[in-house]
Amino acid sequence: MSRRFAPTLFSLMGFLALASPSRAQTTLGPVTVGAGLRTDFEHTDPASGSSVDKFNLNDIRLYVNGDVTDHIKFMFNTDYNGANNTVQVLDAAAEFSASPGFNIWAGRLLPPSDRANLAGPFYAPEWKVFTDAIQDGYNSVFQGRDNGIVYWGDFGKKTKLKLSFGAFDGGSLGTGSNTVLFAARAQLDFWDAEGGYYLNRTYYGDKNLLSIAGATQIQGGKTASTVDFLMEKKLPTGGAFTLEGEYANYNGFGGYLPGAVKSQGGYGLASYIFGKKAGVGKFQILGKFADAQSHGQKLSVSQKTTEVNVNYLIKQFNARVQGFYEDTRFNTKANPNFWQAGIGLQIQM
Repeated sequence: MSRRFAPTLFSLMGFLALASPSRAQTTLGPVTVGAGLRTDFEHTDPASGSSVDKFNLNDIRLYVNGDVTDHIKFMFNTDYNGANNTVQVLDAAAEFSASPGFNIWAGRLLPPSDRANLAGPFYAPEWKVFTDAIQDGYNSVFQGRDNGIVYWGDFGKKTKLKLSFGAFDGGSLGTGSNTVLFAARAQLDFWDAEGGYYLNRTYYGDKNLLSIAGATQIQGGKTASTVDFLMEKKLPTGGAFTLEGEYANYNGFGGYLPGAVKSQGGYGLASYIFGKKAGVGKFQILGKFADAQSHGQKLSVSQKTTEVNVNYLIKQFNARVQGFYEDTRFNTKANPNFWQAGIGLQIQM
């Protein structure tokens, strides 16, 4: 039997070796796979009641990015949802790039919005991000994302202009309206440029930045608008100094407190990185203060948030340990004051 079928078998193997690769065998561009983790120990002490100690798994993310052609890429990221202990789709987008000034992304992604949303928790300088009733108060499907399409482009050499605008699915936002959400952002960089669509809220001294931007989202006549500012300066000692601020106005769209028709407020943040290394990393001190007001038919709440961090930066966003203290105070008994303190760990690869 082996002698009878041997010639046929060798002929088939030769044909397969000479045949062109199948679709499944086609070699695409490089594919990168990464992961990110944020976890902390947190002590919460309310003005009334017992204190609570918790170990939290804040985020666990999987990143997959790859080239399809020279001008088309694919992005797929997931994140852990601690509210129901599930993993959900974070980003899933096709990216077309013809030039720095012409880029189209479609799928699930971050709409044009404030810097805090376009950076997210992994690229924020403070640990207690999105707790001040100001940052990223936009409605979203998950973690600031929505399904839709966006154009963005980078322009200029001296003063750098970054523009983005897009249309997104309004019916999935839980606002009670099925009309399309429109979003736009314009940003000016006066010193170093920031390439790309997603941003950082600090570059840990890798850039000299002076940036100001405005963003707005509109659905059915209701708006959410923000203005954000970032200045970061390298120091001769090897450290860096950062100033950041934002003003937000959620006028019928977005906001933090349920029942609020209008929310507005702002925050300011300052940080300093010591230039001299201590072991394998550098220390950073950070302070932030935020003041927000939320109003509705039966609601008028003022929230003041103060946060202090002492951070140990081992490899910037890929390895850092952050000690935090945050004090949150309200003007109503319905929202009791509380403070939190703890230590957080962030790892990315």
